[in-house]
Amino acid sequence: HNGRVVPAHALAYDQESGFGLVQALAPLGLPAVAFGDAARAMAGDPVVLADGIGQAVRAHIVTKQEFAGYWEYLLDEAIFTAPAHPSWGGAALIGQDGRLLGIGSLRLQMSRAGEIADINMVVPIDLLPPILDDLLTRGQVAKPPRPWLGAFSAESNGEVVVMSVAEGSPAAEAGLRQGDIISDVRDGEVDGLADFYRKLWQNPAGAEIPLRVVRDGRETWLRVKSADRNSFLKKPQLQ
Repeated sequence: HNGRVVPAHALAYDQESGFGLVQALAPLGLPAVAFGDAARAMAGDPVVLADGIGQAVRAHIVTKQEFAGYWEYLLDEAIFTAPAHPSWGGAALIGQDGRLLGIGSLRLQMSRAGEIADINMVVPIDLLPPILDDLLTRGQVAKPPRPWLGAFSAESNGEVVVMSVAEGSPAAEAGLRQGDIISDVRDGEVDGLADFYRKLWQNPAGAEIPLRVVRDGRETWLRVKSADRNSFLKKPQLQ
């Protein structure tokens, strides 16, 4: 607002949406931005993406579509805007009515008409109200956690290819390697990254999940003992 720096505390985080709450430790003396309705926003709508240091970019919504992230993350419908904001992380997406439509998450590249353009991926604010009370009172959402493998994967021609695995993760312990192609989860064939995640999340965290893997042209089965991703996060330490 005026360049003033205020200390804050990381209050809560939700793995599924990617939303986190930060609590200011001093009065801000500013009104809160009202939530908008991201579901009603349409491709072509003019918007503003504003960061925390006063830089705003006038943009428009390019599209709204499914987004699968390499870190075991999936949104049924993300918002994509252009031109890209140079400081997109945590930036507010503001609609024409001045209401909050989402929070900036990524900077990506998109090919249109043979040209490459930088765009932003924005997490719709509609995902926050259903979980807000839990985040405020518990620091996390009161629901069973999804199973986590710790595999960083990409989609190539409809196949899920492992790029790397997190050190000490269930995927690493099971022997999943860079370059492995994940073709099946249990008895279900995998059709792309989003489908892989949905099949994976049909199981509870902690379940042993069989994966059919193609490695160097040969098929093999790995059994991965999944985990709760939150248990791998570093916790604040009292001094």
